[in-house]
Amino acid sequence: MTPHRISARDGLALHAEEWRPPPGAVRRSPILCLPGVCRTGGDFRRIAERHSRTRRVVTLDYAGRGGSDRAADPARYRPEAAIRDVLDVMAALQLDRPIVIGTSFGGIIAMAIGVMRPIALAGVVLNDIGPEIGDVGHAFVLEFLRRDPDAESLEDCEALLRAALPPQPELDEAGWRELTDLTFAKGGDGRFHPRWDTRVVDHAVGAGSGPRPDLWGFFGALAHVPLMLVWGEVSEILLPATVARMRRRRSDMKVVTLAGTGHAPTLTEAASVAGIDAFVAAIP
Repeated sequence: MTPHRISARDGLALHAEEWRPPPGAVRRSPILCLPGVCRTGGDFRRIAERHSRTRRVVTLDYAGRGGSDRAADPARYRPEAAIRDVLDVMAALQLDRPIVIGTSFGGIIAMAIGVMRPIALAGVVLNDIGPEIGDVGHAFVLEFLRRDPDAESLEDCEALLRAALPPQPELDEAGWRELTDLTFAKGGDGRFHPRWDTRVVDHAVGAGSGPRPDLWGFFGALAHVPLMLVWGEVSEILLPATVARMRRRRSDMKVVTLAGTGHAPTLTEAASVAGIDAFVAAIP
C-alpha cells in the first residue's frame, strides 16, 4: 500500500491510499472506494487487499476526515467541494474509468460523477444509498455526526457504537473492535474522539431547513454503466419503496439484500463480499 498526500485546489491536503497489482498483471479497470460522510478509506481495506491482486485500488479520506486536513472554514465541507476533490484526486492519480464503490455519501458522489463526467465510470456499487433518503435515518446521521464521545477508552467508544448504531448482525467481537478503531482515535488530550471534524454536520447533504435535493436525475445518469446495490433491509436511509423504484428504473441492477442489517453495511458481510467480487470480476 502506498499513501498519498494530494493537494486540493485550495491547498488542503487530502489523504489517499493506493494498492497496485504485482508487475505483469493484466491491466483492468481500477477501483475507487468512497466512504460515508463521516467515514474514511480504512473501511475498504479488505476490498483493497482482495482486488489489488488484479487491479489498482484507491481509497480516499474526504477533507476533514481521517488523514486529510481539517478546514479552517467548515463551509469547505460542502458536498460540492467533496465532489470536486474526488474528481481532482482521480486526475492526480490518473484513475481512468474506475469502478466506484460508494458507501452512502460516497454513492451520492458516484452518481454526481455520472452527471458531470458521463464517460468517467466503468461501473458503480451503491452501498445502502439511493436517490431518496429516509427522514428518520437522515436525522440519525446528522445527530451522530455532531457527537464527540470524548471517551476515556476505546472500549467506551465501542459500547457507544453498539448502543447507537442500527443493527449489524454479521459483526462479531473482532468486527465491532475493528469498526470502533476505524471510527475513533486517541487525541492529543489522551481521550478518544471521532476521526472526523464534527463541523461536517453543518454542511452535510440535507442539513439546514431547506428541502433535500432530488437525486433521481443523478441516478438516471448511471444508466450507461453496470450498477450494483448493497441494501441493508432494515435501513432507515434507503427505504423499500426507493429500492423498488430503483429496480423498476434499472431492471439490470444487481442487488444484494442483507436481512436484518441497517445503515450502512460494512461490506464485510459474506453476501456483500461474494456480490461485489462477482460484479467487479465481470468488468474488464
